[in-house]
Amino acid sequence: MPIAAAAPPQPVPIVSGFDYVAVDAERRRVFAAHTGSRSLLIVNGDTGAVIGQVRTGYVHGVAVNHETGIVYTGDGDSGTVSAVDPTTMKVVNSVDIGHPIDAIAYDGKTGRIFADEDSGTQVFVIDAKSFTLVGNVPIPGHDLEYLAVDPDLPRLYQNIPDHDEYVVIDTQTLAVKSVVPTPELDTNHPLQFDERLREVLVGGVNGVLSVYTADGHKLAQADMPTGVDQCSLDQASGQLACAGDGKIWLMDIEAGEAPKLLGVLNTGHHVRAAAIDPKTHWIWTVWAGPDGDFVQPFRLVP
Repeated sequence: MPIAAAAPPQPVPIVSGFDYVAVDAERRRVFAAHTGSRSLLIVNGDTGAVIGQVRTGYVHGVAVNHETGIVYTGDGDSGTVSAVDPTTMKVVNSVDIGHPIDAIAYDGKTGRIFADEDSGTQVFVIDAKSFTLVGNVPIPGHDLEYLAVDPDLPRLYQNIPDHDEYVVIDTQTLAVKSVVPTPELDTNHPLQFDERLREVLVGGVNGVLSVYTADGHKLAQADMPTGVDQCSLDQASGQLACAGDGKIWLMDIEAGEAPKLLGVLNTGHHVRAAAIDPKTHWIWTVWAGPDGDFVQPFRLVP
C-alpha cells in the first residue's frame, strides 16, 4: 500500500534544521526540535498549521507528559533540560545538567525525566515535579542515542551506537541491569518499546530492524531504511513508522515475528525523523532544504 501526503507541507519560520519529533494525541499537538533556531516547534495535529515556536536552547530531545501536556526538551549546547507549557508558549522550568543532552524520555510511573548525554557516557535523571537532578546512570559507551521507558517494570532501554548494543537500566536503583549485544546492527539509532507485546524494537543505520524480548533475547529481524534516525510506534495498532535517507516506512509489528512492510515513500526531502499519531495514524515528519524548513503529515492509503 502506498504512503501519501495527509495535508500540504507547512513552512516553518527560521531556516535551521530539525531533530526529534513527538505527538500529543489527546491535545492534538505535534512537537519538533527545531535545533538551529533553538526552539520547540508546536504544530496543530489536525491541520498541520504551525502554531508557534518557544525558545528552549539548542534542542534535540522532546518528550511529552501525557497527563499534564507539558513538554520536556533537552539542550545539546548549554546542557539544560526544560519544561515547556504549550498553552502559554513559555518555558516554565529548567535545570542545568552541565552536559549536552540528546534524547529524553518521561516515565509517568516514577514522575522522572531521563536524558542521555550527547556523545557521552551518562543518563541523567530529573524529578519532573521539583525539577531537580536526582542522579545519573554511568553507561558503558561513549555515544548514546534513543531511549525508551517500560511502563510496567522499572526499566529503561538505552541505545549505544558505538558498541552496537543497548542496555537495560533499573529505574529504581539507577544502575545498568544488563547489556544486550546487537551484532547484526551497525550504529544503533532508533529504539522503541512495544508495551502490548513487551518487545524491544531496535534498528541500525545499516538498514536492519531487530525484535528482542524485554529480557534481551532476539526474536526476529527485517530490512528497514538505511541511515534511519527516528522510529515511532503506535502502541494501539502495532504500526511502526520510521524515517531515514529521505524515506518514510510503515511496518506492522506482530508477536515474535519479523516486522512486515506496509508501505514506503521516498519524500524527496532530507527526512530523518518521524512520529506517528495514534488517533489519526498520520506520520508526522519535518525537514530542512534549500527552499526552507517544513512540517508535513503523511498517511497509509488503502
